[in-house]
Amino acid sequence: MFILDHNGQEPLYKQLYKQIRARVLSGKMPAHSKLPSVRDLAAELATSRNTGDGAYQELAAEGYIYSRERSGYFVSALDHHTTPLAVKHAPRKQSRPPEPLPAYQYDFHPARLDPASFPAAQWRSCFLECLRESSREFSQYGDLSGDWGLRSNLQQYLEHSRGVICEPEQIIICAGLQQSLDLVAHLLRAEHATVAVEDPGYHLPRAVFRNNLFGIVPIAIGPGGIGLEALRASDCTIAYVTPSHQLPMGYVMPVANRLNLIDWAGTGDKLIIEDDYDSELRYHGKPIPSLQGLRPDGNIIYMGTFSKVLSPALRLSYMVLPRPLLAGFRMLYRDYFSTVSLLEQKTMAKFMAQGYWERHVRRMRIIYQKKHDAMLEAINRHFGSRAEIVGQGAGLHVVLQLPGETPGETEIIRTAAEHGINLFPFSGTCATAAPATTSLLLGFGGMDAAEIGQGIAKLSKITGNIQCNTGQ
Repeated sequence: MFILDHNGQEPLYKQLYKQIRARVLSGKMPAHSKLPSVRDLAAELATSRNTGDGAYQELAAEGYIYSRERSGYFVSALDHHTTPLAVKHAPRKQSRPPEPLPAYQYDFHPARLDPASFPAAQWRSCFLECLRESSREFSQYGDLSGDWGLRSNLQQYLEHSRGVICEPEQIIICAGLQQSLDLVAHLLRAEHATVAVEDPGYHLPRAVFRNNLFGIVPIAIGPGGIGLEALRASDCTIAYVTPSHQLPMGYVMPVANRLNLIDWAGTGDKLIIEDDYDSELRYHGKPIPSLQGLRPDGNIIYMGTFSKVLSPALRLSYMVLPRPLLAGFRMLYRDYFSTVSLLEQKTMAKFMAQGYWERHVRRMRIIYQKKHDAMLEAINRHFGSRAEIVGQGAGLHVVLQLPGETPGETEIIRTAAEHGINLFPFSGTCATAAPATTSLLLGFGGMDAAEIGQGIAKLSKITGNIQCNTGQ
């Protein structure tokens, strides 16, 4: 006897299906026993035949019952020692998305971009053109190294904008800097054991190489970039550097130091990983050529990304491998496929080919220079001689050094957060001890000029109040 709730929310056939399944699983309906016909079941339950037929069809599809021609439905023989018993679950609550991250009135995170900066109309146009022109290619796996059209456009762009000299076959399209570093770490770990990193410097390379079992050797940086004497004294055979705009200090490595670093890599089996961080966003003077452009045949792996100027959400980056590493790369990853969407690669290739990319770079350089100048003006007006600005002139952030007996970074960040200000900890870039001087990492990409001025005014007041309270 089956009992159905005609007023319930669950369909009648589903109620019947669950009751029969529970009896089959519990053994109350023995194997090969005959079930009532659909007609008899409809009469017994006072329902339409569709109710019984729907339940039987689903039970048969899942193997709980089987049919014999002109004989009806029978219970399947199940191994009750391995078949789980039906469990009554409490009604599930409606799933809710995770709570959003706290919203800040003033967000000085150094990785924030201008919210209205993405060229949606041009990107959409290129995207739709690629769908029309290349739809047949989307039924295939793409080349491990990336779309040839994108690599060809990149080769031309890098040559005239960054002085990088290479061929398209040396370019590998990746899903962000993180993947670029991971691919390189796997490629190099058979011949190398330690990596020199800038200190302070970007935390991501340290994490990637450490997770690949490399030894990490922090080398202090100064206005001239990574300390060459300390690098020479170390046993490192790989050096990761950001010479165009050092993260976080913003230093630009002079040409003389670049040549000395290249000479270091030329002695023995050594390599330079050049992360051309923020290279497009230089606001004063001409960009200094890349390390790779100074020695195209040198032991230099060049890395770049579209994240800082176009969008970090696209996960599009690239690297240029020196020719001696190409054969090993192809052998190691011969069974891999590209992890970057072919549609997005082709869209980016068209975006570059039609001139949108270079126009976008020029536009963003103008927008971010205005924000950069607004940041400097606000700091000078509200902090004055209480702070020193380091790393201005490029990129999307500056470093504010607070000399004297200024309260520590932790106290400032905590109090700022209470007042609606988000600060990324400068100490997160330090591989060794925290700096002696309190430093604040201030990004300006995600706010307009008015918000930058208001946020700096508020931050100045906060640090001043904390200092006064500490002095008492």
